[in-house]
Amino acid sequence: MNAITTASTPRASDRTTARPGWPELSVGAAVYALTLALGIWWIDSVPSELGELRGWISYFVSGATGVLALVAAILVRRLSLASFGFRTTSWKWVAVAIAAGIGVYWVNQLVALAYIALFGNDTPQADYQAAASGSPLSLAVTLVLGAGLTGLGEEVFFRGVVANVLWRYGAWAGIFLSAIIFAVVHGFNLILPIALVVGIVNAILFRRSGSIWTCVIVHVMYNGISNVGFLLVA
Repeated sequence: MNAITTASTPRASDRTTARPGWPELSVGAAVYALTLALGIWWIDSVPSELGELRGWISYFVSGATGVLALVAAILVRRLSLASFGFRTTSWKWVAVAIAAGIGVYWVNQLVALAYIALFGNDTPQADYQAAASGSPLSLAVTLVLGAGLTGLGEEVFFRGVVANVLWRYGAWAGIFLSAIIFAVVHGFNLILPIALVVGIVNAILFRRSGSIWTCVIVHVMYNGISNVGFLLVA
């Protein structure tokens, strides 16, 4: 009985050092797709005139979908959180991540202007803008969901699982292919090239720092600045 248990269950040391593979990615992606589909159905059920509420729900779905996909991936072989990048990082990398978040925001302003000049403004973020530009309370809720939860949820899945698995095939696959997948999930619109930039920067940062928290900081900074920026165009 002990021999069978040992063969079928990873040892504690294995769970700590093992990296996620295709089993984790497959299960995580399936849960992500199912949860996202249900989330889109939920969003579409809310009347379009309730843009503020739709924005909150959209951000909640974006973040919760990634978190649930990560949980599903973890349960496949019960790997440790460290296997998915949940490791402490230094203050140097925190500072780098903050600077990267600010830098990515301004780079993406230029990306957005170039895209609009070529293809027009087809942004799907009207609900996000409505949520951010309401009352101070509405902005606070938007920052919690849009910067905090979304920044966490998308990073733990797309970097912690997707990029982590693709690194088995080299840095180019881990960085650029994971970023392309991240961008395509955001749809074929203005957000695609913007998400691509975020995905490339965060995949590089994750690979260099070894910690998912640096990516979360970048994403939280970027989304937070973007949400506040919605006030300027309201």
